[in-house]
Amino acid sequence: MTKRAKPASDGVEVLHRRFYEGKPGRLKNLEEARANEKIARKIYELRTAACLTQTQLANLIETTASVICRLEDADYEGHSLAMLRRIGAALNQRVEIRFVPIRRTA
Repeated sequence: MTKRAKPASDGVEVLHRRFYEGKPGRLKNLEEARANEKIARKIYELRTAACLTQTQLANLIETTASVICRLEDADYEGHSLAMLRRIGAALNQRVEIRFVPIRRTA
């Protein structure tokens, strides 16, 4: 008799088991994608809370609107600490970096 996996009640759980469980490379890529999305969303939220357009923010930090557009794209992977600090300063914010333990799943 074969051992059956417990039935999943959550679609996310099913997807996780199918595509990520036991695949450390995929899990690493997923975490990186989540981090990039989080940064992009935060930049967008801060900019819109300040009632600024991408062009206005770009002018404040001496860059172009297309750079701001890229930074607010969840797929963008080139966030630099220097650029994040410039954006933070323009929006009266401070950038903080945290190190958190990696969750290991067996």
